[in-house]
Amino acid sequence: MIELRTPAELDAMRPAGRFVADTLTRLADAADVGVNLLQLDAMAHDLIRKRGAESCYIDYHPSFGASPFGKVLCTSVNDAVLHGLPFDYVLRDGDVVSLDFAVAVDGWVADSALTVIVGTPRPEDTRLVQVTTAALEAGIAAAQPGGRVGDISAAIGAVAADAGYTVNTDFGGHGVGRTMHGDPHIANSGRAGRGVPLRPGLVIAIEPWFLQTTNRIFTDPDGWTLRSEDGSRGAHMEHTIAITADGPVVLTARD
Repeated sequence: MIELRTPAELDAMRPAGRFVADTLTRLADAADVGVNLLQLDAMAHDLIRKRGAESCYIDYHPSFGASPFGKVLCTSVNDAVLHGLPFDYVLRDGDVVSLDFAVAVDGWVADSALTVIVGTPRPEDTRLVQVTTAALEAGIAAAQPGGRVGDISAAIGAVAADAGYTVNTDFGGHGVGRTMHGDPHIANSGRAGRGVPLRPGLVIAIEPWFLQTTNRIFTDPDGWTLRSEDGSRGAHMEHTIAITADGPVVLTARD
């Protein structure tokens, strides 16, 4: 079911967006050569506890997950692109790591992700991150009142196509509110003018994710982490936004 939020409810969602944004900024700064993924998860867990927030991940157990997630942060490294389950891995020079974080504050959810390159970047990795960022920006710009969800999908897909990347549409954006995942689904490729209308009060997460040389993925033996079929690297960017009469407002904007 698609729910539209009142202006007062949108204001109530802002603290969750700010906390998610600030936490991701701190985690991105901490993701460096020699840092263990479990340290990043512990850092996120501590910040959640201090804020009095509630993790959307730790007990999350959808049909595609092998068990409850058990961590509070998704850490997807190199050929992993989504749902990366933190494990005992120390980041190395040149690693590409996506950090995905969602919590509830006072009952309202915000969800966001970013991708950083650890240490010395490879040109092809820098390009991948830049293109994925541009796709997110294009998707947000297309999220205008009076439009449709397909406008967002088409904008993201066009950026990918121009860069020569193919798009997987199995996982994408989604509605956000009292829970992390709701309607509508927002594919990362599609046709403009199609799909659910974009009305003021709609809150959604827009999240392009691309792989360098494929759009095919498989699930790691951990039962969660999604990896590229050919071993190529991935990038993932996400913001929670609200549709307003004046245009999209990014609730998880980072300074």
